[in-house]
Amino acid sequence: MKKKLNVGVIGCGFMGRIHSNAYLKVGRFFDRQYQPVLKAVCDNNAEKVKAFAENWSWESTETDWRRLVERKDIDLVDICVPNNLHREIALAAAAAGKIIACEKPLAMTVAEAREMTDAVKKSGRPSIVWFNYRGVPAVALAKIIVDEGRIGRVFHYRAKYLQDWTISPKVPQGGDALWRLDAAAAGSGVTGDLLAHSIDLATWLNGPISKVCAMTDTFVRERALQNEPGRVMPVKIDDACAFLARFANGSMATFESTRYARGRKNQHTFEINGDKGSVAFDLENMHELGYFDHGDDSRLRGWRNIQVWDSDHPYMKHWWVPGCGIGYEHTHIHLLACFLETLATGEKICSDFADALNTQIVCEKVLESAKNGRWENI
Repeated sequence: MKKKLNVGVIGCGFMGRIHSNAYLKVGRFFDRQYQPVLKAVCDNNAEKVKAFAENWSWESTETDWRRLVERKDIDLVDICVPNNLHREIALAAAAAGKIIACEKPLAMTVAEAREMTDAVKKSGRPSIVWFNYRGVPAVALAKIIVDEGRIGRVFHYRAKYLQDWTISPKVPQGGDALWRLDAAAAGSGVTGDLLAHSIDLATWLNGPISKVCAMTDTFVRERALQNEPGRVMPVKIDDACAFLARFANGSMATFESTRYARGRKNQHTFEINGDKGSVAFDLENMHELGYFDHGDDSRLRGWRNIQVWDSDHPYMKHWWVPGCGIGYEHTHIHLLACFLETLATGEKICSDFADALNTQIVCEKVLESAKNGRWENI
């Protein structure tokens, strides 16, 4: 008999929608012991949260996140609000003995992330941080290939995360929709928002990073406030970041991220080169994985393009027949399915607060290096 997992989501924005879809769909495609129940959704805008609940089939609403956290009928608290609100909600949820899910980056600073991680550890309850790109089937296949030793000793890791949505100086900062451009709400720019994903995947695939050397830039130095159009304030987040890194296994790495790459809406890539082979991934073609095997017959040797949609590929047996692709929303469903398995078995198989803390440490060291112009040890 399945066990009910009563979920409360805080936040009705983009991630609130994505997570609501995951909670609705996961039980229809993955046979798990725990079945999410959309018990309550919270937003401080009563009209907005009511319409959201009706659209996504939430049973009830709250306009104060504290009331949601205090409710006895909530098992899991999912934090889908701006970064500056993560700490307070997570600490309250941990104190209330809730299972916690949280969007990335985990916190504004390493100190906050460590406090949150310690609180979750003390509570004894499991956690998940939504590093959803681990749930891309092609990325999961890359993990298998690396773990099986098929590319051998790793020499190089290269990562890019490129967007273009902030190029216009007319884009304002702050407010409900554009809080990612406000340092007071976001903490950092592309480093925390985009490179956190790249760093999480890199450490998942290739082990811990030992040191970094970075540079950042802010191309538009002032922007109007979204809620006060006549008022212009300095922009204090990083628009672009590039850094060198060394992994604990000795391999070298380059990471690049920007919101000023015209024509790139959400290009997230990595390539890993080893002595036996290489793997390469690009989110703009998310069902494909590039793979090179130096052990192939020299007459036939070359990069192959693996179409990752067969039933023996990660996650794909739960969806459609081979050749029918899946999309962005499925990555969150996959991560949630892994977490539900963790709840049933106790085995950690997805990203949690401890993983997110490690990523936060790397992000903070990257920003420190960009300020002082020196290599920073992790």
